[in-house]
Amino acid sequence: MLNRVGLIVRGLAAVLLILASVRSAVAEEKRLPVPAVSIRAGELIRDDMITERAFAPSLLGVAMFIEGRQVLVGRMARRALLPGQPIPSNAVEDPWTVARGAMVKVVVEDSGLSIVTYGAAMQSGAAGALIPVRNTDTGVIIRAVVQPDGTVKVMDGS
Repeated sequence: MLNRVGLIVRGLAAVLLILASVRSAVAEEKRLPVPAVSIRAGELIRDDMITERAFAPSLLGVAMFIEGRQVLVGRMARRALLPGQPIPSNAVEDPWTVARGAMVKVVVEDSGLSIVTYGAAMQSGAAGALIPVRNTDTGVIIRAVVQPDGTVKVMDGS
């Protein structure tokens, strides 16, 4: 009888040890937002496209991954994002206000004088980005800052 009780106690101790190790492993897991569906490059990310998944830190390595779903919603994928995979921080960007090749209004302001012309954006960019624009009249390439309304503004020294 004493032998049987000893076996039961050892068995319970083993189960408790396993539960403790599982509990500590769960505590070490990191929950990250992941795509619930495939997201193509250039696609805007919606809330219903994102879910969460737990990852062991040993599987994540040293790469930087996005940790909050609020950081993703409304941004644009720079490359294809696969379902269930963590999203690297450099895989998303702010949506473009101006697309490459689009005709844009170019505004130059100096000392109260405002000149408006048109040009072709040579690069896509979000508001605040400095992009090259080819003046359609002269062919000269200038650098201008994308404005929230889709125009581009030539800054001093451009």
